[in-house]
Amino acid sequence: MFYALVLIFILIQAYVRLAPSAPARWHVDPFTAKDPRRAGVLITKVVPLDPDDALTRLMEQAETEPRTSKIAGTRAAARVTYRCRSAFWGFPDYVTLAARPHAEGAEIALLSRLRFGKSDLGVNGARMARWLEGAGL
Repeated sequence: MFYALVLIFILIQAYVRLAPSAPARWHVDPFTAKDPRRAGVLITKVVPLDPDDALTRLMEQAETEPRTSKIAGTRAAARVTYRCRSAFWGFPDYVTLAARPHAEGAEIALLSRLRFGKSDLGVNGARMARWLEGAGL
C-alpha cells in the first residue's frame, strides 16, 4: 500500500511538472481578457510612467521571483507571460504583464491564472501585490 501511494505521488508530480505550457493558451491580452475570478486575479492600474518603463519595472520584479520563467512575449511587444511554480507541488500559475499608453502615463495590467484547480486561495493576488510593490507601482 505504501509503495502504491508513493507511486501515485510520483505520477502526480510528473504530470504537474512535465505538462507542457502552451504559450498560445496563456499569452493573452490582459486588457481584453475576462476576470479569472477565484482562479486567479486581474489588476489594471494607471501609473505616472512611460509604458516601457512601467513594464520594465514589472519584468525586473518578476525575474527576481524563485521558480519563475518567461514563456512568451517581449518588452518591445509590451506584453510578457511568465510561468510561476509553487515550491512543493510545482503547480504552475501563468502571469501576463502588459502596458499601454494612457493620458496620465501608462495603464498596466497584470493577469494571473492557475492551471490546475478552481481556487488559488489568494496566492496569485498576494504575488501580484508583491510584484507591484517591488516594482514601485
